[in-house]
Amino acid sequence: MGYIPSGHPKRSMDTRSEGSTPVVVKIGGARAVEPEGALADVAALHEDGSIAVVHGGSTAVDELLERLGIDPEYVETPDGIAGRFTDEATMEAFTMAMAKVNSDLVTGLQRQGVNAVGLSGADGRLMSGPRKSAVRVLEDGKKKIKRGDHSGKIESVNADLLETLFDGDYVPVAGPPMLAAEENIAVNADADRAAAAVAGALGARLVVLTDVPGVLADPDDSSTLIERVDSPDELERVEDAAEGFMTKKVMAAVEALEGDAAEVVVADANEEEPIQSALAGAGTHFTPEAVR
Repeated sequence: MGYIPSGHPKRSMDTRSEGSTPVVVKIGGARAVEPEGALADVAALHEDGSIAVVHGGSTAVDELLERLGIDPEYVETPDGIAGRFTDEATMEAFTMAMAKVNSDLVTGLQRQGVNAVGLSGADGRLMSGPRKSAVRVLEDGKKKIKRGDHSGKIESVNADLLETLFDGDYVPVAGPPMLAAEENIAVNADADRAAAAVAGALGARLVVLTDVPGVLADPDDSSTLIERVDSPDELERVEDAAEGFMTKKVMAAVEALEGDAAEVVVADANEEEPIQSALAGAGTHFTPEAVR
């Protein structure tokens, strides 16, 4: 499935970014991910081209829920993907926590001399799509329908808004929530897949930063890094190897490439120059040929 940019007329890119492929960086929200190196890299790459940041915030959400005395509920889909169920109270905490993460990244980039602009997916209808008010879950080995969910699936990205910010020499910093298109309310969305949607809409190179070197053939052995995924057969191997949180990152890589991203790299956020090293060859590189 492709991603649908805004219907507004395109603005011409400035000479600084003309002819270069934009970069989208997904900075994770896990406790083990330190963003400082990534922010310094964003500043360095911004000198030569257009770059956007998409962020998660899982740790911030969990910490806020704990402070509010709310026990998060985790569910598993029939496909084996685990995630937090977003009821109304969790959605309120999610919105607050993600706003704080966004503000911290924006101010961190400002300290690096980068004029960053913070956005949620609802701002300017940046990320929108249908709400999933009910989700299929697996409980005690049985498939069930669980209602009351405040999450959605991104089907449209306002690429024109991002390109307007690029034209003004700004770095967009965006994250969920997204906008439920029919109801015009904010709902949760997976940050990896949000980054995939943005990268697909921009035809960008996507760098997904996480707390491991990339996709590992053996998740317990960092020496088993899978360096390249260049064919459907190699993609199948990676999908079989991915476990836990990595499952969503591989899924996001596929969605980004199907949405016209130029390349996807899953790499270590805690390298000294994590984004530049990923673009230069570190991590696991997914090419468009993997989905053809």
